[in-house]
Amino acid sequence: MSSLNPALRPARVVADLLPRRAAVDVALVAVAAALTGLSAQVSIPWWPVPLTLQTFAVLLAGSSLGAARASAAMVLYAGAGVAGVPWFAKHTSGWGGPTFGYVLGFVAAALVVGLLSERLSTRKPVQVLAAFALGSVVVYAFGASWLKQDLGVSWSQAADLGIWKFLPGDAVKALAAAGLLPATWALVDRVRRG
Repeated sequence: MSSLNPALRPARVVADLLPRRAAVDVALVAVAAALTGLSAQVSIPWWPVPLTLQTFAVLLAGSSLGAARASAAMVLYAGAGVAGVPWFAKHTSGWGGPTFGYVLGFVAAALVVGLLSERLSTRKPVQVLAAFALGSVVVYAFGASWLKQDLGVSWSQAADLGIWKFLPGDAVKALAAAGLLPATWALVDRVRRG
């Protein structure tokens, strides 16, 4: 019976704790898109793809908002950037360039991580790590494929330019999330108990 009434369903992601209203969902989508744009500006310049905090923002959005809201946030982020909002890495915007495959990958990764988070649990560090690892693979697949085409390089070169050097940083981001999300749930549980 509880599965038919959304108000009685247990929260699967942190955003489920908020009232399920259109205005709340729109605000969450807009905030997640804006945070992704801001995190893109935290950048270590590497060529052709800078190291940013975007991936962390994308995967955290997926795991805390769920699939629909997180993927909508990344569509908003990508669409606004294509339309001219300079919030891609290094204050860029527009369609194309060597990093655009990652932007497209953000939409797919937010969806995948959101679906996993809704079905598994963001209360358990191992499950958060697994979701972030899979989400990172999705981002890398889109990013490296785009790099290969955009730069006209081999798969090996695309992996060298757009995957391998990012693995240590993404591992740190995944570990941070694996601690952050379960800690958030613990805080919520403590507040609920009073």
